[in-house]
Amino acid sequence: MKKSTIWIIAIVMGASFLALLYLQTGYFEEAINMRKQQFDESVSRSLYQAARNVELNETQAALEKEVKKTLSDDKRRRLEADEELLNTALNGNGLHGAADSLSLAPATTPVRPSAIPKGLIIRNQDAIGTASETLREAVRERYIYQKALLDEVIYSLLSQSNDETLAERIDFAMLDRCLKTELRNNGVNIDYHFTVTTTDGRELYRCSDYTPEGEEMTYKQVIYPNNPPAQMAVINIHFPEMNKYLFASAKFMIPAIIFTLILLIIFIFTICLVFRQKRLTEIKNDFINNMTHEFKTPISTISLAAQMLNDPAVGKSDAMFKHISGIINDETKRLRFQVEKVLQMSMFDRQKAATFKLKEIRLNELISDVATTFRLKVESSGGTLETDLQAQEDTVFADEMHFTNVIFNLLDNAVKYKDPEKELRLKVSTWNEGQKVAIAIQDNGIGIKKEDLKKIFEKFYRVHTGNRHDVKGFGLGLAYVKNVITNHKGNIHAESDFGKGTKFIITLPYIKA
Repeated sequence: MKKSTIWIIAIVMGASFLALLYLQTGYFEEAINMRKQQFDESVSRSLYQAARNVELNETQAALEKEVKKTLSDDKRRRLEADEELLNTALNGNGLHGAADSLSLAPATTPVRPSAIPKGLIIRNQDAIGTASETLREAVRERYIYQKALLDEVIYSLLSQSNDETLAERIDFAMLDRCLKTELRNNGVNIDYHFTVTTTDGRELYRCSDYTPEGEEMTYKQVIYPNNPPAQMAVINIHFPEMNKYLFASAKFMIPAIIFTLILLIIFIFTICLVFRQKRLTEIKNDFINNMTHEFKTPISTISLAAQMLNDPAVGKSDAMFKHISGIINDETKRLRFQVEKVLQMSMFDRQKAATFKLKEIRLNELISDVATTFRLKVESSGGTLETDLQAQEDTVFADEMHFTNVIFNLLDNAVKYKDPEKELRLKVSTWNEGQKVAIAIQDNGIGIKKEDLKKIFEKFYRVHTGNRHDVKGFGLGLAYVKNVITNHKGNIHAESDFGKGTKFIITLPYIKA
């Protein structure tokens, strides 16, 4: 599958997941907002009704007090006069004592025997009609009187000023009960805390279990809104668990959002695996092609040399025979070295570090020997190799063969990736850093780009060299170097300026003399 096709699928699927996640998040937020709006309306209705109940209870108590005070003497005399008038009317019609048996209650089916004999009622229907008319007139007069009296009491309450303070006027315990009842009636069943203050902020009351948690979202309601400002009070109420209450109403959306996120993460992980697998496939194909070319040259050379040995003329010339034998031997070593390199990487993959034969070696001496051997190759390509071995403490525990290969591979890379337009300049130097010895191999070659610099130690990875096809290899050299240094408890990193050169720096713990 082409990389562009994978990218298209990834973008479409990613956009779909993100759109789904956005819609779910928006719905979740909308559900919270709707619940918050309902909550605000319920609290506002509850506070309004609670404040109204406070006023109603105060008015009722004041009316009862005033009515009792006003009617204590006058009403008693008036009621006695009404009863006397009613009895007089009934006596005139032969119904003495009937006033006690005629109720002011609505007409209903009697539940006890009548105090008036049936015969008397039948014989005196006209007298009863006259008594009933008198009774209705008496009731009407009492209603008119009591209504006028009630209006007078209410007017008196409204016209006179209340000398009680707000703290004395408001029954805070009753207010708390009203708040609880009204909130539950409106579906708000969570804990609340409230205070009562004046309009200028002076606190009159605070509930016993008051806590400031959730105070940033406080609801307010005025008590006695029609009174002068000095006689008004304000209820301030807040709910510590309001956010939890609102969140609980939309918690059914959380699993859907979580599962969508999980699917999105799995999708991203899958796409990364696809790209990684594609890259590994390309690296594997590149490795196979490189290995084919690397093996083809020595095999072809050995095959040609073997054919030359079959020539009788070659057998007669000892010098020619020795030369051809040397070629076969060199190409065989080269072939064995390539195979050994592949086997070494396989060994590192299986973490078989126990094959290292560690011993004390002097790095300055080892590097000097490798440089002396390699200098001929550098000079044959028109370059120079310089050594600057300044490390005073250079004794380390290392495998001599593998460490020699590390230095050789780094020098060989410098020759492979030299700038064809410049004379190669190679420098190997050592110095001490704290408890470690450092080795630097620096060249003035083509350099490495920043995007390639962090990948050069990966197995099979090869830096692209543009149109150059003369650089051969498996992409195992630096991976092998990295593994050897790591297994020696050391560290290696590269510094490079593209087009100017590269510098590899190795640090290893040394053994004190």
